[in-house]
Amino acid sequence: MTIQTLNLVDTKDGEQVAVWKIVADTKDCTITDTPTETLATNKSTIKTQNIFLTHGTFSDKQTCLKIAEYLASFGHHCYIMEWRSHGNSSIAKEKFNFETVATYDYEATFRYFFDTLKLNNLHCVTHSGGGVGLTIFLIQNPGYIDNINSITLFACQAYAAAIKPINHTKILSAKLFTRLLGHIPAKKLKIGPFNESYYTMSQWFDWNLHHHFKSSFIKKSAMDNGSFNKDAINKAYLHNHKVNNHITQQDSADDSYFDYRHHMPKITIPIYAISAKGDKFISPTTGCQLFFDDFKNPSNVFREYALSHGDLDDYTHSRIMVSRHAATEIWPTVTAWIEKYAN
Repeated sequence: MTIQTLNLVDTKDGEQVAVWKIVADTKDCTITDTPTETLATNKSTIKTQNIFLTHGTFSDKQTCLKIAEYLASFGHHCYIMEWRSHGNSSIAKEKFNFETVATYDYEATFRYFFDTLKLNNLHCVTHSGGGVGLTIFLIQNPGYIDNINSITLFACQAYAAAIKPINHTKILSAKLFTRLLGHIPAKKLKIGPFNESYYTMSQWFDWNLHHHFKSSFIKKSAMDNGSFNKDAINKAYLHNHKVNNHITQQDSADDSYFDYRHHMPKITIPIYAISAKGDKFISPTTGCQLFFDDFKNPSNVFREYALSHGDLDDYTHSRIMVSRHAATEIWPTVTAWIEKYAN
């Protein structure tokens, strides 16, 4: 059993983001947010670590809850962030995309971790677009890189799902369908509890169709001497996203906008990337592998789970993180990765 505690943190653009703390239900009142004590469990004696988890599109904390409870059973303290307009976070006042979430929701959450809670270690476990957002956030805020011990990416890619012609056709068709309808009806399609707007999804469609990872509002000029000018980012957001009370996105062919892909090697945190053989559309293995390769860190590890590798399942985009088989053979490898880089 676990104890779940909800905290709402304020973003700099006026939203409130839900951050759930998940800890084991124990009478041991000595457990704290610090990594200095060791906890004796019926599994092993390990150091208490802090673990940040977040979901992708169409989802909420439920995507991360089971693995968070599993990690909490080892004595770790888990924190699940829910994107704006998802779960218990506030309904966004303006349209938003992946980059909005990365720029503001992640920033508010990490500020809460390190300024309010004063955490001195952190590991990240993400699913799908959650890893995309984390990547964008860390490129925008490289000062946090040294504060993060490890990253685990489940089914994460941003710009390589349309490498094969048939996949390109599928994604282009999905973009046109979503544009006509105005949103993806996740509930009706049974892909998640939250519908996503065309505005949110069009950024992902364009990244994959054009094979780049460009910002929707940050120009290359916002980077000064290898670092982002945060005031320039906020001004760019306000200017490009709220002109005449309408949020706009830049033309994906405009080469003046910042391409995050070129700066991924700056994220030097050890990364364990996991793909699913049965994930054929959102995060196929080829896409996950290309995304992983762009970090260019030799200490990183990539693993495709498939029956042909002797694993229990070919898995799908959702089952790779939430399934009995994942709990049996994948979650323990995540625990081992975290313990390898424990503080």
